[in-house]
Amino acid sequence: MDELINKLAGFGVAGLVLVVVMGVSGFAGAAAITTALAALGGPFGMLGGIAVLAVLGTLSSAVTKYGVDHVAQEVIRKMLRDGRSRSSIITEINNFPLITDDLRAKLRDFVQRT
Repeated sequence: MDELINKLAGFGVAGLVLVVVMGVSGFAGAAAITTALAALGGPFGMLGGIAVLAVLGTLSSAVTKYGVDHVAQEVIRKMLRDGRSRSSIITEINNFPLITDDLRAKLRDFVQRT
């Protein structure tokens, strides 16, 4: 049951993104859907927009399942395995604008412990 909830939450985020882009488009009905998908898809058009929503749904499902902290820690582990230095990762964490100070402190601590 929890897995089903996670999947639905992931698709909910993609649906919200589509609704917001449709609202911004200024059109209604099928024209709004077409315009929104084309805008999300960029140079790849409507098919690209569908792909963007699918990727967004998958990512948000993973974040729902594991939590932001765990996903961020796995990204940091991968960066360390790829040879990035701890100081460059900490600098990137400090400069990243979309995270809270609490999460920033947790991630810096995680980099130093790992």
